Amino acid sequence: MGTSRIARLLRTPAALPAVLLLLPLLLAGGCTKEETQKPGKPREELGSGSPFTGLAGRGGPVLGVKVDNAEPARPQTGLERADIVYVERVEAGLSRLLAVYASHPPERVGPVRSARESDLELLEQFGRPALAFSGAQSKLLPVIDEAPLFPVPPGTAADAYLRDPAKPVPHNLFVRPERALAAAPDADRARDIGFRFGPAPKGGKATAERTVRYPAASFGFTWDAGEKRWLISFDGTPAATTAGGRLSAATVVVQHVKIHDSGFGDRSGNVSPFTETVGTGKAEVLRGGRSYEARWERGSAGGGTEFTGADGERLHFARGPVWVVFTE
Repeated sequence: MGTSRIARLLRTPAALPAVLLLLPLLLAGGCTKEETQKPGKPREELGSGSPFTGLAGRGGPVLGVKVDNAEPARPQTGLERADIVYVERVEAGLSRLLAVYASHPPERVGPVRSARESDLELLEQFGRPALAFSGAQSKLLPVIDEAPLFPVPPGTAADAYLRDPAKPVPHNLFVRPERALAAAPDADRARDIGFRFGPAPKGGKATAERTVRYPAASFGFTWDAGEKRWLISFDGTPAATTAGGRLSAATVVVQHVKIHDSGFGDRSGNVSPFTETVGTGKAEVLRGGRSYEARWERGSAGGGTEFTGADGERLHFARGPVWVVFTE
């Protein structure tokens, strides 16, 4: 019922009692979902910013980029502009990164490397995002084609990629996000994947530094009170980018998961690990120079990942880039 019709009824004496009783329901019918939120649910829980960082702006189409993290690939390009960076263990105990962009993609990202089976399950919570990668093991390619995403490797979007002659092959392939997304015009926009942003929870343990180790790689996070960020190190060395400055995150999640052999491997005969990101488990959330014990839960590949604190309530992240490190 429109407001003009309500006004006419209010001028009709016989209808006045009924209209007054119905008025709250009539007005609520024209409210937004946020305006009619459930009683007691904090506005911070809903938010109006990016569902990936909590910062202003809802974000555009989602692009995942598989980024090299071998020593010859460093310093990487464009990681400082990622909304989320996932750290994954790969063959021989090494690591690769899956950088997710929706808010402010840079001009280029890389070096770009090959995709893994774990990426497909992880990315499904974003709906149907675009995925930039250099290729994949031949048996995995049909699986990628059937996954709910838009693959944009060089063979699909050649003009989105370039080689940097200053870096050695295969650590010299870079993607232009704008062109990659142009090749995937139907990629889903940023949506709720379970993160919540807001004031720091009570409790926690003062933590100046946290290190996560893989068999052949390590990741260090050191709290900088002045910058209010966690400064990142790769294998004990400060991690920088070609844009200059140290890589950092507002929130770091150390997510304990099951990692086991997949049915795929590399050319050297090493079996690719599969990281299970659907299920439940323990986590540590680092924010504001403190560490909070948490539980993570993701009921299905299409659903987001919820993090809860010791009190059973959703655990808020600090606003800004989020790094998620998967470890056993």
